[in-house]
Amino acid sequence: MRLLRALAAAALAALALTGCSTATAQRAVPPLPRTERDRNDLIDTAQQVLVDRCLARQGLTLPNASAPQDHSASAPQDRRLQGALFGRGHPELSVALATGYTVTAHTDGCLAAAERDLYGDQRLWFRTRVVVNNLRAEAQQRMKRDPDYRAATARWTRCVTPAHEARPGRPDPAVSARCAHESGLTRLRARLEPALLARVRAERHGQLTTYRQLRTRALRRAADLYAERTVQVTLKKGSDPS
Repeated sequence: MRLLRALAAAALAALALTGCSTATAQRAVPPLPRTERDRNDLIDTAQQVLVDRCLARQGLTLPNASAPQDHSASAPQDRRLQGALFGRGHPELSVALATGYTVTAHTDGCLAAAERDLYGDQRLWFRTRVVVNNLRAEAQQRMKRDPDYRAATARWTRCVTPAHEARPGRPDPAVSARCAHESGLTRLRARLEPALLARVRAERHGQLTTYRQLRTRALRRAADLYAERTVQVTLKKGSDPS
């Protein structure tokens, strides 16, 4: 919720900028952003616009993060907003990861509707995004099964455990760092993790390709939404569409 509220403010700021006063209603789709951060911002902003529209059709709005919170709001109203935003009932989508975790999502709700609009196929986007976002975690899971890494972890555990005492739940950071170096854990992690991540990425090449394709579609759709919104703002300011 905090992320969505923050994105709502960003959307209003970004989409209200027209750059100049134009006398035409013809949409000119801007070039796609060059940096990954700007691309993420464009997609996030477009998603927030779509979510806001979806909620508005149901007579709902996201709370303004900067406005005082109304603690008198009823629980049913809160549940209605949560259901409209995230979906209701049992999640229809589920992905079991190699790490042992399972990620679920709904196909109803305004977030799901926004993803369908942006990516074209919400189910495919969900499955692909979850896998791609957990590639590093999958590589780290494989690293933990490596015999050398397990041996180094055991040495690290002995190093951080005081004599005749149980291992502390949170070892002193300085002690932990020293023991990671002395046990060889730091050196092994630096060698194993990049190699395992490269292997995982190679094995998931098809999903990575799909991820990039869906992201490109979302970027183009987001740029189109930006242009559409810019025209609407320009016309509301009194420009002559002729």
